[in-house]
Amino acid sequence: MAQTKFPFLKNNWQIILVVLIAAFCRFYCLPEYMEFLGDQGRDVVIVRDLLKHGNFFFIGPQTSIGNMYLGPYYYYLIAPSLLLALFSPVGPAAFIALLGVFTVYLLYRTAASWFSPRVSLISALLFALSPVVIKYSSFSWNPNIMPLFALLFVYFLTRRRFFLASLAFSFCLNSHYLALLLVFPALYLLATNYQKTDLKKIFLALFIFILSFTPQILFDIKHRGQNIGALISFFSERETTINLKAYKALPKLPEIFSLASTRLLAGKNEAIGIYISIIFFALLILLLLKNKFSPDQKRKYYLCLVWFFGGLTGLALYKQHIYDHYFGFIFPVIFILIGLGINRLGKIWGSLFLTFLVILSLVQNPFRWPPPRQLQTTQAITDSIVESSAGFPFNFALLAKMNYDPGYLYFLTADNNTKYFHLRDKITEQLFVICEPFQIDCSPINNPEWGIAAFGWAKIDSQWEINGIKVYRLIHNPDGQKN
Repeated sequence: MAQTKFPFLKNNWQIILVVLIAAFCRFYCLPEYMEFLGDQGRDVVIVRDLLKHGNFFFIGPQTSIGNMYLGPYYYYLIAPSLLLALFSPVGPAAFIALLGVFTVYLLYRTAASWFSPRVSLISALLFALSPVVIKYSSFSWNPNIMPLFALLFVYFLTRRRFFLASLAFSFCLNSHYLALLLVFPALYLLATNYQKTDLKKIFLALFIFILSFTPQILFDIKHRGQNIGALISFFSERETTINLKAYKALPKLPEIFSLASTRLLAGKNEAIGIYISIIFFALLILLLLKNKFSPDQKRKYYLCLVWFFGGLTGLALYKQHIYDHYFGFIFPVIFILIGLGINRLGKIWGSLFLTFLVILSLVQNPFRWPPPRQLQTTQAITDSIVESSAGFPFNFALLAKMNYDPGYLYFLTADNNTKYFHLRDKITEQLFVICEPFQIDCSPINNPEWGIAAFGWAKIDSQWEINGIKVYRLIHNPDGQKN
């Protein structure tokens, strides 16, 4: 009787366990571990203005280079979670964590349908435990939805559901322009899986995709082609951005391959990552030369190789530093491929290699270190500023190398009774300066930063520190003397 009472749990306990592990790794003390810096502050400021004041927008986050803007769909996506969380930034972070858990399950289902349950379980487990994947699944940021929608895009294409694939690709492109590199698996699938009856569906999907650009087109109409002009400049003026000569990527491919393997499979351990990369590449060659795939599995394996190496080739053409989140659109396929490789090693060697990779991930698990408590620190600092302002109008400035002020402004402007004024609108009698003393010298007096210089001659009236961040209260000094 006990054997048939819960057949679902009996048949699916392994993936249920993996999903629970993934949920724990993404939700454990989320408010304390989540990142909350300038980009996160910017996003919740914009979405709050939409929800509270109806300030509709047609453009999304600005890219780090090129002066381009993404589409607005990421903002629309996180808006309900911010509203449900009563405008706490924890809401969007929890939503992204939930999407991260769903990605683990979707990866399992995809790999199982393409290859085998064992491959899918290995892939999902390593994906659930990867420190880099955990990091980018535990806070709100537009690139963090890329793995999910990239996987959905390819998955829907394999099933010839072009309409859904088009929607998934639109969200990918609104997440990061690196989604353009998904053209490689898309072309492969269209070349190998195309049927004449698909033509109407493909044209409809293309129409939906073009229609998804409506907000950006409206933005460009209003701003005289600002975004499209920046995009054209990015590809035409390539001295410091990209190289469109594909053969130039070949010498850099081993380095990018090793970087991806080290960051995602080796727990960011660079010394061990070199050996993991060699083993990983050898397994890919072994699978290519000596495989036991069915014809359909062989096509799926070639798809994974095109997806993976097409993405690496595109990244190798990029002339700037490669950050971990740049690999987001190939996160899923890396773990599918390593799952295939481990499965090819057999039970004994495969289990040993899998255990080793799991240990590498656990050693670098973010919970081994104290939480940064960025959200709580930001709230504590802004609360102290409001209290120290004593109900009088005040200005605000931030000195930081790796951050900017929307995170603080989100809380300073949360209460309509707070008497914060931007210096462009009003120069008050007090200026609060936050100095994040990480790689920067805290010298608010006579600092050339516009937010301080525009206040005029000043002296320090008081100062305090919260979690290593210094806060200064400046008042006017008519004599112009240094404090």
